[in-house]
Amino acid sequence: MSEIELLDQIENQLKSLSDSADQDIKNTKKEGDLEILRVSLLGKKGKLSNILKNMSKLEAKDRPKIGQKANILKTNLLEAISDRKNQLLNYALELKIANEKLDVTIPSTGTPKGNQHPLLSTQDEIIDIFCGLGYSVANGPEIESDFYNFESLNIPKNHPARDMQDTFYLNDNLLLRTHTSPVQIRYLKDNPPPTRIISPGRVYRRDAVDATHSPVFNQVEVLCIDEGINFSHLRGTVLTFLKTFFGDLPIRFRASYFPFTEPSAEVDVQWKGKWLEVMGCGMVDPMVLNRMGIDSEKWTGFAAGLGVERFCMVRHQIDDIRRFYTNDLRFLKQF
Repeated sequence: MSEIELLDQIENQLKSLSDSADQDIKNTKKEGDLEILRVSLLGKKGKLSNILKNMSKLEAKDRPKIGQKANILKTNLLEAISDRKNQLLNYALELKIANEKLDVTIPSTGTPKGNQHPLLSTQDEIIDIFCGLGYSVANGPEIESDFYNFESLNIPKNHPARDMQDTFYLNDNLLLRTHTSPVQIRYLKDNPPPTRIISPGRVYRRDAVDATHSPVFNQVEVLCIDEGINFSHLRGTVLTFLKTFFGDLPIRFRASYFPFTEPSAEVDVQWKGKWLEVMGCGMVDPMVLNRMGIDSEKWTGFAAGLGVERFCMVRHQIDDIRRFYTNDLRFLKQF
């Protein structure tokens, strides 16, 4: 075959490929088939590559001419494939829109209701029980002064009792409260006895995190001051509350020590065959009342404190306090 005949043959093959490829691209109905067609036309072993194999037989002066035509053909085919792909995507979108019409006039079917966090529901139940016993709710700030958190509760500076509560100090005088007992002092400062209040809220201690300890937890403080209040009133109130909350779990009182109550006790319930401390309580120390300008000869009272997490763990048989703070929906949806 002469040089001229070979050149004409290659040019005719390129033109024929262009015409047939254009028609094949237009007839393609699926995006996946379009990719298969692209590979068959322009891939390493595609039709265009097969045609260009004969370029080596051409003279050097004719090769650029064929190469230019081949590049133009390749560019045109890629543009045609891209345009067809966009057409197919737009057609699929229009079809989807037509089949998925939304009638905005249809009444809503509603959204799933969220679950209340188990700590909140436990705290609410504790509050409800004490409100049923005649107590009201009092609140106070989480950032406290040293006076309200310690000194007013009979815990002066350098007192050993401060070691019982490892504290987050903000500066020389301010700290994150280690208990909700300061609310009692703030309340008594503005409200003379008789007093029956509970003070729920978050408290902070520098505890190492483990299955039963957290540096942030929730506490409920109980305070009752009236004429003639004695330890039997404290015991009766605590037993009534615990039996209402837990049912018939065994309960015991143990002698203990707190700087702001005298005498003091810790209260245990039997859980999983072991005694578990759930409350601290005691008669309000007369020195605390006297500091508030309350006559301790006339007025007496008791105080008690409990951890909401501990009550929730016993109620729901939860073995690790950290589960409350991980925000794991698999856990939270059980309540």
